[in-house]
Amino acid sequence: MRRNRPAATALAALTALLVPLLAGPPAAQAATAPPAQASAEHAPPTEYAGEIEGADYRVLVPEDWNGTLLLFSHGNYPSEYFGQGNPVPHLLANQPASEEALTDRGYALAASLFQGGGLDFTVPTAVQDQSRLLDWFEQHVGEPERTFTTGASMGAVTAIKHAEAEPERIDGVLTIGGAIDVVGMLDAILDVNLATRTLLTDGTDGDGDPIELVHPTKPVASRAALADALTAALETPEGRARISLIASLNTITGWYDVSRPEPEDLQEWIDGQAQWLIWAYTTGLGPTARVDWEKKLGGNASASFDGDWAHRLRHSGALREVRQAYAEAPGADLSDDLAALAAEPVIEAEPDARANLVRHRPEGTTPQPVLTLHTTGDGGAPPSYERSFGDRIADVGHPGRYRSVYVERGAHLTVSVAEELVALRALERRVETGRWPSLSPRALNRAAWRLGPDYFGIFDPVTGVSRHEPAFAHFVPPRAARPSW
Repeated sequence: MRRNRPAATALAALTALLVPLLAGPPAAQAATAPPAQASAEHAPPTEYAGEIEGADYRVLVPEDWNGTLLLFSHGNYPSEYFGQGNPVPHLLANQPASEEALTDRGYALAASLFQGGGLDFTVPTAVQDQSRLLDWFEQHVGEPERTFTTGASMGAVTAIKHAEAEPERIDGVLTIGGAIDVVGMLDAILDVNLATRTLLTDGTDGDGDPIELVHPTKPVASRAALADALTAALETPEGRARISLIASLNTITGWYDVSRPEPEDLQEWIDGQAQWLIWAYTTGLGPTARVDWEKKLGGNASASFDGDWAHRLRHSGALREVRQAYAEAPGADLSDDLAALAAEPVIEAEPDARANLVRHRPEGTTPQPVLTLHTTGDGGAPPSYERSFGDRIADVGHPGRYRSVYVERGAHLTVSVAEELVALRALERRVETGRWPSLSPRALNRAAWRLGPDYFGIFDPVTGVSRHEPAFAHFVPPRAARPSW
């Protein structure tokens, strides 16, 4: 039984509020991350920065460039927390320490910040922005011998889609903590918000107005009502049981705190699930986020679940935990709560908006090798979507070109520099030889250990910078809750 973290401290919760899930660290925090290793023997890379068609870009080219370009796509930066007085971080890799480690090894790094200052939902323009940056690089720096697209969190959508759109220019893809099925993920987020409203509130916000999940006219009030309800639910056995049920709707783990071991206690597990639900699915990706999604997609692109909720729970991988939580809550009845969800009117997606979103979703054709790297305890971009992507590739792509590797660790994007470097080298070997090297946890961990403890640093926006020994592990995630393929 996989478990996770207790409730975050007030400081950690505040940090998580400022960096809701699918978002990178604020620049001020990112700058505190120490480099993976002192690089006095390396000349500083040449840095380029500018703007292409309204999108800022940043490029680093080492003096001894090895001919490989890594084109990085960042995750979601909410405009509510970034921008004025809090600069948007323009990372070129999963964490600042990775940038130095990669340029020290001769890799050139580039990243568009995307249209609109890189804020909010950037997926609709991101592939075009990255393609233009690649044009610029070829014209002003040189033609790369190889180009890999890389992406973290929602940036994985762009990295994979770019390789599908321009296979002649991209040689491989590496993603970290990817939310690959952007359509299914947004559907599942809507389900989570719907279940929170149904099971934990009377349907109204603090002013007595309806809690609005799509086309919100009072998004801040609706968001606050949902977050307050989740916080209050932690105080009763009945509320905690319902949190467990709500979390199962997107295979949300309870391993919220990377600084602690994976919880074994059910109540600690539910505490962690509540933190994901409050900070990621409600504060970060709830009603306020819908405003931007709907504006950029031309309407509501998500549909709530229209099926057998009990069947969905049975196939979530969390049935035993949910049943145990309800058994410890005499005032809650699981059958009644499932019936309440079934009685909710289905929220329909608007066809044109849905089509706009689907257009930006990776299709799984895998014209080039794809390697995904994910933490097992990621409750914000659940690794279950890696599994559904693999199923999709089996139908329309080339399964031999796709592999997933997992690190046994909590939180989102918390892979170390060493683990990132090892994964990149494995992808390179696949491109060079046409065959994957051994991706067994033993082989991967041995390679990471050879890099040494200076490369074991991770950055987590909740807990800060810490060091963790290599932790590649065998892992089979549950099936995704709402795969859209």
